[in-house]
Amino acid sequence: MDRASSDESVLIVNDRKPGANYRCFRPLALFFMCFLGFGSYFCYDNPGALQDKITKDMNLSTSQFAFLYSFYAWPNTILCFIGGFLIDRIFGIRFGTALYALIVFVGQLVFAAGSLWDSFFIMVLGRLIFGIGGESLAVAQNYYAVLWFKGKALNMVFGLQLSIARVGSAVNFIVMGHLYDYVHKYYKGREALGVTLLVASAFCLLSFFCGAVLAFLDFKGRPTQGNERESSGEEKKVVRLSDALFFPAPFWMVSIICIAYYIAIFPFIGLGKVFFMRKFDYTSSQADIVNSMVYFVSAVASPILGYVVDRTGWNVFWVFIATLGTIGAHSLLAFTYLDPYYAIVLLGLAYSMCASALWPMISLVVPEYQLGSAYGVAQALQNLGLAVSTQLAGVVVDAGGYLLLEMFFLGWLFVALIVTLVMWIHDTRNTGILNMTVAQRDLYEIQKSPSMQQVLITEDVLDAASNELNEPQSEQDIRNRYLSKLGEVNIPPHVHRTLR
Repeated sequence: MDRASSDESVLIVNDRKPGANYRCFRPLALFFMCFLGFGSYFCYDNPGALQDKITKDMNLSTSQFAFLYSFYAWPNTILCFIGGFLIDRIFGIRFGTALYALIVFVGQLVFAAGSLWDSFFIMVLGRLIFGIGGESLAVAQNYYAVLWFKGKALNMVFGLQLSIARVGSAVNFIVMGHLYDYVHKYYKGREALGVTLLVASAFCLLSFFCGAVLAFLDFKGRPTQGNERESSGEEKKVVRLSDALFFPAPFWMVSIICIAYYIAIFPFIGLGKVFFMRKFDYTSSQADIVNSMVYFVSAVASPILGYVVDRTGWNVFWVFIATLGTIGAHSLLAFTYLDPYYAIVLLGLAYSMCASALWPMISLVVPEYQLGSAYGVAQALQNLGLAVSTQLAGVVVDAGGYLLLEMFFLGWLFVALIVTLVMWIHDTRNTGILNMTVAQRDLYEIQKSPSMQQVLITEDVLDAASNELNEPQSEQDIRNRYLSKLGEVNIPPHVHRTLR
């Protein structure tokens, strides 16, 4: 692992020249990158899949059970930003990713141990540790994607990552109940629960293995910009916590959209089962199936829609369309009795499109050396929104039922829609990079590169010199230039022709 010294001003992950095996390693790196978060997403919803077992075996109330989720979210309103900062400034992407994956594994072990030792406090502590590693691991996963695929199918890569994550969530709901029933043949009560959670920790170990392999591939194969920065004379910079205060306006708009949009997704899934049972008279198993359809649709659609965004560009446009689609889905659920599968499929498609187009925009407006911190801030704000909104959603249901809850979600979606429009206008009046086509964005990146800037300056000088030679000059012009060169006479600006 490479580290920046305290007197440096930029994080250089690696000063080596681009690896010759880069093209060969990219597909392999993509595979491990996608499965890096599989274990984390699988185990995140272990409590949800085993809710009735946990409350029974540990003798918990519903409010106590909710601590298993809230203690995951609340610390990450701060800690996942710190996790991104540590990647940028201290650990580096390789060591940091492996470390966070290890923390996830340890957290799941502690969570399982709490059940075996009949200690709810230890279970909550395990979820706290698990959350610290899980959200920071998500930041590292996004960072890896940008480092390997920025400008090269990045949106599709984000879509693939989301797809595998949703597969992990869906597999959890399908597998964990059956796994508990099998373990219950040999162990009873809280011991059966603890053993089941221990078996689930194997998926976290898989994430750690993926992190270790990624570190090796990154060291051997990824081209870096260290030599380019040195050769171009670019000043080195160090990442500081205060840098977050100076992130550009589009970054904060993206973060607000993340908060407002995801409030209408995850809290809805968390409370959706009872909603479908009450409004559509579904059985418990039927409600589970329709509620999990968001994950299944997302798993299939995310890479496809990510590819569409990669081929077209227009990220802001697609976020706008996705938000409109989500508003339509929630409106169908709130105001009609149409088969909910139509609305859920639409919701899954819109969610996949939004995630594929929204998250890559951060890499377009934040310098590469600050990306860990930037994704950490966005993740922290998203966790804050989810932590608060989940509690508010419960209060809304108790006070006014599920129709009022749908109105609550729609209100947040309109906030996301308005901020998207503001960002679109702001982007149009500035660089326009967020809504460029792929070809326009490639040309923009080339033109702003230091080497191209030098070429343009050189061409400008040559053109100016050529104009000076080709334009006819009077005797007075020649005399004025000659005297100005000697420094004997200060020629007035309106007389002396400046040589560019």
